[in-house]
Amino acid sequence: MGSKILITGGAGYIGSHVVKLLLEKTNYEVVVIDNLSTGLLETIDILKTIRDFKFIKADLSNWDEIRGIFKAYKFDAILHFAASLIVPESVENPLKYYLNNTANTTNLVKLANDYSVNKFIFSSTAAVYGEGKEIVDETSPTNPANPYGQSKLFSEKIIQDTAKSNPNFKYVIFRYFNVAGASDDLLIGPKTKNATSLVKVVAETAVGKRDKMYIFGDDYDTPDGTGVRDYIHVLDLADAHIKAIEYLKNNESDIFNIGYSKGTSVKEIVDIMKEVSQNEFKVEIKERRPGDIAKLLAKNGKITNKMNWKPKYDNLETICKSAYEWELKVNK
Repeated sequence: MGSKILITGGAGYIGSHVVKLLLEKTNYEVVVIDNLSTGLLETIDILKTIRDFKFIKADLSNWDEIRGIFKAYKFDAILHFAASLIVPESVENPLKYYLNNTANTTNLVKLANDYSVNKFIFSSTAAVYGEGKEIVDETSPTNPANPYGQSKLFSEKIIQDTAKSNPNFKYVIFRYFNVAGASDDLLIGPKTKNATSLVKVVAETAVGKRDKMYIFGDDYDTPDGTGVRDYIHVLDLADAHIKAIEYLKNNESDIFNIGYSKGTSVKEIVDIMKEVSQNEFKVEIKERRPGDIAKLLAKNGKITNKMNWKPKYDNLETICKSAYEWELKVNK
């Protein structure tokens, strides 16, 4: 077996797709920690049909237990996905986000230092940018508009400051935009209950799982009044994480946006899904949600140049078709 890789949140949506690629395309020994609050044991069982790996049900807030895991395994790298990530909830319950996202990440970084785990790949968010610029690169000002984004930005700073104090500790921070789709073989995909991510909600409506869907705000300063975002297929995102492990062997720490540098509005996503599904499902307009912003797109030149990352699914119809076919499968 190769190096040992720890993946936190590996039973969740993005983490599970990274685990799948690691099992299929590398010889890394994979260890997954997940508390199964949103991730599913069923996903772990499915992934084990590809290749066996160690799964530990544990909560990152149990710092003594997590320390015991670091003692038992000599990890070579950490891919940290486990987090709370619902923007409106973070506005209502900020302490949950600062404890689960920031405090637990701080402890994970401490354990990495204590046990000489010198590669740390962090799942951050485009929410760290907040309002201000519509098209952001990695040098754009960070000014989160909600506690979710703030909790992630605090975590980024902790990782960066730790690397300054420990020259052996290196990181890649990925700032994600809007992730969608499922694995090509439909083995795994988004199974979040009460999903809030747009493409999944639209796909669930298209297959009849929801009677209707809502557009939250049609009075933004955008071409059609609805929010504009940068969407990315989960497999392109997962591929970037595999590349990051290798990247850190010969390169210095860095921050990368992962997106397609393309803006698509909520209404445009709805229209594409209606076309893909051939279903004129019901859509209602509601007022804006707290913490939402009008437009946010990634400049992705840095990751394409420095990491030689080449997205394979850079097409909104492809993304919507993947999401739709997944929902057809799970709702049979």
